[in-house]
Amino acid sequence: MSPQHNDLQRLLNAPILPTLLRLAAPNVLAMVMTVLVGIAETYYVGRLGTAPLAAMALVFPFAMLTQMMSAGAMGGGVSAAISRALGASDTPRAQTLLLHALVIGMGAGVIYSAIFLSFGPHLYKLLGGKGAVLEEAVRYSGILFTGALLVWLINTLASVLRGTGNMRAPSVALVATAFLQIILGGVLSLGAGPVPAMGMVGVALGHIMATAVGVVYFFWYLISGQGRLTLQLKNFELQKSMFADILKVGAIACLSPVQSVLAILIFTGMLAQLGTEALAGYGIGQRLEFLLIPIAFGIGVASVPMVGMAMGSGNVVRARRVAWVAGGVSAFNLAVIGAVVTLAPDLWARLFTQDEAVLTYARQYLVTAGPAFPFFGLGLTLYFASQGAGQVIGPVLAGTVRLALVAIAGYWLSQHQGTAEHFYGLVALTMVLYGLITAAAVKITPWSLSRKN
Repeated sequence: MSPQHNDLQRLLNAPILPTLLRLAAPNVLAMVMTVLVGIAETYYVGRLGTAPLAAMALVFPFAMLTQMMSAGAMGGGVSAAISRALGASDTPRAQTLLLHALVIGMGAGVIYSAIFLSFGPHLYKLLGGKGAVLEEAVRYSGILFTGALLVWLINTLASVLRGTGNMRAPSVALVATAFLQIILGGVLSLGAGPVPAMGMVGVALGHIMATAVGVVYFFWYLISGQGRLTLQLKNFELQKSMFADILKVGAIACLSPVQSVLAILIFTGMLAQLGTEALAGYGIGQRLEFLLIPIAFGIGVASVPMVGMAMGSGNVVRARRVAWVAGGVSAFNLAVIGAVVTLAPDLWARLFTQDEAVLTYARQYLVTAGPAFPFFGLGLTLYFASQGAGQVIGPVLAGTVRLALVAIAGYWLSQHQGTAEHFYGLVALTMVLYGLITAAAVKITPWSLSRKN
């Protein structure tokens, strides 16, 4: 019996918690590196001044949207489709899904670049960016979003490998990519030796260069036949059914990160009216909120192949158990982080600024929103597990409720002289509701017992 077959049997039959933690460990390591990249880049930009820091707050939601859509949403659809095929012992189908996933990733990357290179400056202006802040945002994003295709490719290729149950190879590659990004971002933005300081543009260039190296590695890995699936173009034909298998989950799932980013943008636009210090302080707190996503991602993405393969083999009971165990582990992890920043907000806030006015706003956010972090982790991880089952409508609707509450309550606050602390309270409330509604949706949604993909 081959090692790959043994790995598949472990995913289908081994005890859930140990198996989930084993799969999640390399993902969490990769996501910790993602967190370190976020900290490092914010540190670099913070050294450039308050205006660049505020500019990053305007651009950062769209940059994270690229990651969230390509890795968590469409990437989840890719992993889920491949894992269900393997769970049903249909390797040829999984092989064909790999190629269709690449077509989707390349097309989405090109479209994403075109949208944000064309309309990005208008969006930053609508969000309240002006003067030096707007100029910095436009300059930074003009370079950053040129590399959107590379971001979509690296996350699509990583998702293919995760769908086979291989968490180690994509995690090692992403850790190396993140490490390279930290080095290049620092050298190019702040300067070192003969390398001139490029400011925010240098941070963007470091991101693009490191991601390109990662893409090359993944292509080599799949072409050389290192994994369960191999990238081969021979006799390849586009098939609607293959696109449908990925997009029926991935396309709907893409609504969730869009909703999350829209919620953040509403807050960003409203807080921009309170001044540059308020926007910069929120940017520091907001960055932690976005970095919670990769941490929950590490657990959630490990649950996708476990749920998907269980569904493909017809074991719905196991699939549901995996989902709830993953949700509980994620909630615990984020509860720890929430407790730390609630009790000691300066541990995070002082990494990026010593400006007392900015620190005041950052502390308010962390102390108010921190206790709600575990609910956010629960909801997000159940969203990933639902991808494995091909049932994402419930979690997406939970995101819709969150967005609606943000828009309605946020507008009311803005019309009644709401303070930053009021807005942060709204952030916490919507996190709690998102987690509870997502859990309820997973509980009541039937996961069909079927071996069909």
